[in-house]
Amino acid sequence: MIKSIINPTYTLEYMTTKHENKFFDRKSAKVKPSDIAPWIPAFANAEGGVLIIGISDKTMKVEGINEFGEDKINQFINLPKDHCRPMPVYKEEFIDVINCKGEPDRILLLHIEPSIDRIIYMSNDSVWLRIGDRTRELKGEDIKRLEYEKGSRHYEDEINEDAEIEDLDVELIEEYKKRIDAVGVDIAQILRGRGMMKRKNGRDYLTNAAVLLFAKNIAQFYPNCRIRFIRYMGTDIKVGTEMNVVKDKSFEKPILKLIDEAKTFIKDQLREFNALNPNTGKFSVVPEYPEFAWVEGIVNAVAHREYGMEGKYIKVSMFDDRLEIDSPGKLPNIVTVQNIRTTSFSRNPRIARVMTDFEYVRELNEGVKRIYSDMAEYFLDAPIYTEPEKQGVKLILKNNIVMRSARQKESVHHEIGDDIWKQLDSDEKKILTFIAARKEAKAEDLAILIDKTKRTVNNKLTKLLEKDLIIINGNKYDTTHTYSIK
Repeated sequence: MIKSIINPTYTLEYMTTKHENKFFDRKSAKVKPSDIAPWIPAFANAEGGVLIIGISDKTMKVEGINEFGEDKINQFINLPKDHCRPMPVYKEEFIDVINCKGEPDRILLLHIEPSIDRIIYMSNDSVWLRIGDRTRELKGEDIKRLEYEKGSRHYEDEINEDAEIEDLDVELIEEYKKRIDAVGVDIAQILRGRGMMKRKNGRDYLTNAAVLLFAKNIAQFYPNCRIRFIRYMGTDIKVGTEMNVVKDKSFEKPILKLIDEAKTFIKDQLREFNALNPNTGKFSVVPEYPEFAWVEGIVNAVAHREYGMEGKYIKVSMFDDRLEIDSPGKLPNIVTVQNIRTTSFSRNPRIARVMTDFEYVRELNEGVKRIYSDMAEYFLDAPIYTEPEKQGVKLILKNNIVMRSARQKESVHHEIGDDIWKQLDSDEKKILTFIAARKEAKAEDLAILIDKTKRTVNNKLTKLLEKDLIIINGNKYDTTHTYSIK
């Protein structure tokens, strides 16, 4: 089989039959070498790729390169050296083939490595990027965004020309001074020393980091510095008449207040389960998720998100079986979903440093490691990290609701005793288990649970009340009353 030695995926059959994609493109050797030079930095600025020369991109026939002479072949080989700055890492490879005329020939493969921490420019300063099966020139804000992704430019270090020191929260500033042993030191001196105030045209300006961390009114400057919490009933998102959103709350605060406010609210939304400890024979309360895991997930999102993406914010979605934390911006620099447990890199190092001073951020990737270990200690699935469409990072924490529901049922059974449990029908057992898991429930929620009419549910509840198994919270004639386990 004819194939690449460097990357065996590229067999001759693959190169002549597959549609071009984000990782490879083919070009006829008839083209002028400089005309395809942008493909080199485009691959380097994306995730790397292979430029195949000698196969027509129009007919996909093997035309070969030999007839064009060594001078032109060398021009193809030297494209990265002659047309890029800095020169990307690459390898050239010749593969012997039989061309479409039936003659012995060669094709040339240029294997371009991805540039991790800097942009590769064309010699004329233009910037190109491979997007899908297209090679596209970037302009203006798109170049700036790519610089953020590569870490060669930090949004947090850019100046904010609209904010003044008077716009910062005095209490937060004073607390910061205490934490870094700088009480009595002028705040401007501290901010300059920490790289959060810069001089331009003879005037001092706050940086984005300073405002994001300390602003009194963050929405005035960065309306996307927020966390949105959405709770859904069920395990998926429904729309229209079946919309299943039961809670939707947004938090807009400077970073140093944002986490605590969101944490307090979300903690009240998460459930607790009563579980029987087989060693002690006693019931204990088990949280739906280990607190460290979900709080650290939010902290990491706040510390490492891409703040330069307009209209994007952190979203925490709660489903019956999982918690999802979505953060704007793909994983920074060398971090991948495969190495996230062992590799750390901060997109916003100044913000992360201040968050470390406030004891939010943990050093040396300790936080992510502990998310994994805490989930394991709770006998829950390992956390799942993904990068949806390379536009953000999603952390999924599963709560093993199926197993916990079974345990909850066992707990209720044990609590009320075997004799009474046997007197209940399957719907009544479901109702008791549901109420025990959620501490309280409304009749309409229970009707959905057992898929019966509200009248039927009320009859079931009356029976449970008569057996002294549940109590009513509030006036029974008030439609908002709930039921709890007695």
